[in-house]
Amino acid sequence: MFLRFGYAVGHVGVAGTIVIILLGHLVTIPTALAIAEIATNRRVEGGGEYFIISRSFGTTIGGTIGIALFLSQAISVAFYMIAFAEAFGPLFGWLGIPFDTRLVSLPGIAALLALMLTRGAALGVTALYVVAATLAVSLALFFLGEAPAGIDVTATLGASFEPDPLIYVFAIIFPAFTGMTAGVGLSGDLANPRRSIPLGVLSATVGGLIVYVLIVLKLDMSASQEMLVTDQLVMGQIAVWGPIIPIGLAAATLSSAIGSILVAPRTLQALAHDRIIAAQSVTDRLAKGVGTTNEPRNATIVTAAIAFVVAVFGNVDLVARIISMFFMVTYGALCAISFLEHFSARPSYRPSFRSKWYLSLLGALVCLFLMFQMDPLFALIALLIIAGLYVTIERSAGHANDLSTIFSGVMTQLTRWLQVRLQKMPREDWRPSLIMISDRTFERSAGRRLLTWLSQRYGVGTYLHYIHGMLDEESYHESLRVLERLIEQTEQAESTVYVDTIISPSMRSALAQALQLPGVSGMENNTALFEFSSHDGDEVVAEVAEGLELAWIYHMNGLVLRHGDRHFGDRRTVHVWLTAHDERNATLMILLAYILLGHPEWRRAELTIFAAYESKVEERARTLREMITTGRIPVTEKNIQIIPTSHEIDFDRLVEAKSGEADLVLLGLGGERLRHQDPGILRKCPSLPEVLWVCAREDIGME
Repeated sequence: MFLRFGYAVGHVGVAGTIVIILLGHLVTIPTALAIAEIATNRRVEGGGEYFIISRSFGTTIGGTIGIALFLSQAISVAFYMIAFAEAFGPLFGWLGIPFDTRLVSLPGIAALLALMLTRGAALGVTALYVVAATLAVSLALFFLGEAPAGIDVTATLGASFEPDPLIYVFAIIFPAFTGMTAGVGLSGDLANPRRSIPLGVLSATVGGLIVYVLIVLKLDMSASQEMLVTDQLVMGQIAVWGPIIPIGLAAATLSSAIGSILVAPRTLQALAHDRIIAAQSVTDRLAKGVGTTNEPRNATIVTAAIAFVVAVFGNVDLVARIISMFFMVTYGALCAISFLEHFSARPSYRPSFRSKWYLSLLGALVCLFLMFQMDPLFALIALLIIAGLYVTIERSAGHANDLSTIFSGVMTQLTRWLQVRLQKMPREDWRPSLIMISDRTFERSAGRRLLTWLSQRYGVGTYLHYIHGMLDEESYHESLRVLERLIEQTEQAESTVYVDTIISPSMRSALAQALQLPGVSGMENNTALFEFSSHDGDEVVAEVAEGLELAWIYHMNGLVLRHGDRHFGDRRTVHVWLTAHDERNATLMILLAYILLGHPEWRRAELTIFAAYESKVEERARTLREMITTGRIPVTEKNIQIIPTSHEIDFDRLVEAKSGEADLVLLGLGGERLRHQDPGILRKCPSLPEVLWVCAREDIGME
């Protein structure tokens, strides 16, 4: 504020500087609201933002943000002490001694370290009152001052002057906006942190915004552009008493340095206490406190060491840009997590102070945008470091994947909202919503594989493992064990099918229950899939036929997979057979074949359509070709075979002759015909290895 606001007004003007202030507060205000919200969710102890975040969202998220936060706080000590040294520039000039900020900053850091080690936080907080009073006096004398005599405040530099870009100026002065959370780091020393943190953070943010805008307006009215650009202590030329500005600068930077060296060690101590740092010997030393107030002496030494290194090699502008990036990452992460938490709606998240989800989202997006505007390469590196920290912490010391917990809540809420919306929307475009139930889950996989293929992209699949018996404690626990196996197998197969179990005294009752279940995607299940092996007995085929009958009653399409020993072969050929009886089935059969060929395992397969008609052959062939053309089904003309038939031709032998080597054959099945015929009809064409019987109950259009 004292060193760089004049520089900002001189380079980007009063309007540009106010834009920078507003941009900065588009970050800090949502962050302040998020911190105030999170701070009222749980009992707050020592560790500041890290403790608040880790107790609300878990130690993995907390540790990731906490490490970035600690580094920004530790580097801030050096940053403020370098700026503190700048206040002694006029004194060195008056004494005729070459000025180097390190002559003041390094001894200053050493003095701060000694103060913290000997007197602790109590003295530091007391000193802040004196510093704040000095700061208030310096600002008052600045606002009461006037432009120096003989200075034309409207004068501008010549055309040769090249101002720094606005985003560069923003990166340099952004640390001026980050002090609003300094008090949060002393959460363990507050009498009522759940009240004090929201009040302090929000009042500091709003108060800072007002003061910064007033300073910019005063600078613009009281100094020329040349003064603003060339004199970093230009406020001293405007103030009623000039020396108060270096004194105020010293007070402001010293207060910020004290705040940082109070907060950073407590953040590191809390990180060590939660075993975020892997090395146990180091962790134990850093977590150890001294006295009744648990002063983090070892953590203070580490903080001071980092500050020493930065102060030796950095200047105020370079360190400001580094700190800006660290704070952007931290604040952006805080806002993003607050936004996600609003949507996850976890019952355990019950803050007494509530922010707004759109403000948290705005803060996160502005942080991300400004990071890449300031330095795209460093922004990318910073995000990769944060991601690397998260993965490292998660994999060490058994820390949980906290993001998955939040995202699961977000997905639950989003799924619920989408399902309710989808249920109310009219269905104009058909897609398969399949449900399959079987007690032969772990003996065979053909049915589940077909369900996976049909559900991979275009469809939605639900698989239920049937457990025979009455619902009791024993069967319930068995269902949990089975479900765990199902989920594990689904993950290994990278399947998109939703799996579950169902307990019922009979398969018929289980089917009756399952077919009435709502679809997991928000749309009703419209297709039931059954399977049996060519080696199964008649009782299994009868069970499948009974399932088809129930599906027909419930106005659902029925699919029956009859599989053999080839296991779908090389998945290179799919044959669809159409007859005059398949007027309703035809569209569903062709669509299912198209969907199947969209799966990666069938990407090299070729689709052939056989149309066997006894009468009106040309008319039906023309209708079929028109349907395929308008439906944009990828079938070449040579793969559409029209076969005139008659009563003398054995249809079953014809199919076996043409499709005996096909990897999957689709045949039509009339629901009404099946109800009046022997279920043995499903055993027709026994030499075919894999057959999918299709029984359409819906009138599906080919758009």
